[in-house]
Amino acid sequence: IRQSTCILIATPDSEVASAAEELGRIGDEELKGHVILHTSGALDSSVLNTVRKHGAAVGSMHPLQTFNGVTVPSLEGKVFAIEGDAQAVRKARKIARAVGGAPSPIEAPDKPLYHAAGALAAGHALVVVESAIQLLMALGTKRAEAIRALLPMTKQVLQNYERLGMKAAWTGPLARGDYEVVAKHLAALQNYSPEYCNAYDALNRLAERIMPRDGEEPAQLGCASSNGTHGVRHS
Repeated sequence: IRQSTCILIATPDSEVASAAEELGRIGDEELKGHVILHTSGALDSSVLNTVRKHGAAVGSMHPLQTFNGVTVPSLEGKVFAIEGDAQAVRKARKIARAVGGAPSPIEAPDKPLYHAAGALAAGHALVVVESAIQLLMALGTKRAEAIRALLPMTKQVLQNYERLGMKAAWTGPLARGDYEVVAKHLAALQNYSPEYCNAYDALNRLAERIMPRDGEEPAQLGCASSNGTHGVRHS
């Protein structure tokens, strides 16, 4: 490890700091001038301050890609969010390009919001699809049949989003302003499960804020502030 001029920490987030501490113990002053990077999406380079104190240049390099532990995904064309000390950033960019990735600079304080975006687009999108499948299963539909019924529709919406843009891809009763149908959905979901009803209601409210209407630009939401209020910024 002491002979390695670049060390990549690819542990779970909760272990990054302790891994840095161990590197500091092992390397001590021999880490001076070396580059140490971690791959966490939510943590910034300050979690590596232990080795920075030993003279190492530190940074974070996160590929915006899902990893399921079963298959090895291609990193070709994937965005790598990179921040940290200048020397570490240069090394991270070189690594990202070596695997076909696209390095993208990010400010350290912005990493949690960046990572939240990834969680919404991947894990939470899967939660929404799975919840829809389980609704059909509750009506007696077999899982395989429910997947065949719903997944093509989800794929089509995403394809439309990619090809035609957000406004053209948005369909359904809320997009049409058919609030009576939305109310019926909420009543049915309340009877089925309060969690489903609350999630559906929250998604509708979010859609009302961010999805564009004719002649309008989508709004950008601000989360709860210290005084409990919510802000909305228009792009």
